[in-house]
Amino acid sequence: MPQIAQLSETYASQIFWALIFFGIVFFVIGRGMVPKVMATVEARDSQIAGDLAAAEAARKAADAEEEAWRVQANAQRAEAQAVIAKAKADAAKATEARLASANVAIEARTAEADSRIAAARTTALGEIEAVAADAASQIVSRLAGVTVDAGAAGAAVKEALNG
Repeated sequence: MPQIAQLSETYASQIFWALIFFGIVFFVIGRGMVPKVMATVEARDSQIAGDLAAAEAARKAADAEEEAWRVQANAQRAEAQAVIAKAKADAAKATEARLASANVAIEARTAEADSRIAAARTTALGEIEAVAADAASQIVSRLAGVTVDAGAAGAAVKEALNG
């Protein structure tokens, strides 16, 4: 085979050009481009790490702010509950005072009504006694034909009503 026979003649030349080509590739890509790519990758990694650290710091700050807000909201809620409880207590005291004054007024009106009823009862009993005494004296005068003194008739009626 003629190709194999030529191999020994071109072998050294092929090795030389392969070394030249790989040397150029090594220096251009390996020494020129790869460090730039690696620097870009490292810059990108450091930028990502910085962004992650900033995001973590922002998250921690947001968590702290949220916790502070919750503490403040709970304090305000407790203060509002205290204000509501105080308002309820004040309203209960005011209602109790109004009820007490209303009870006093009702008791006064009831006592006044009781005294008016007692006075009316006494007046009515007096009138009933007078009417009964007059009726008794007229009945005795018609039936027995005897005239009865008004004082005696009144005394008899009182005795009959009380006894």
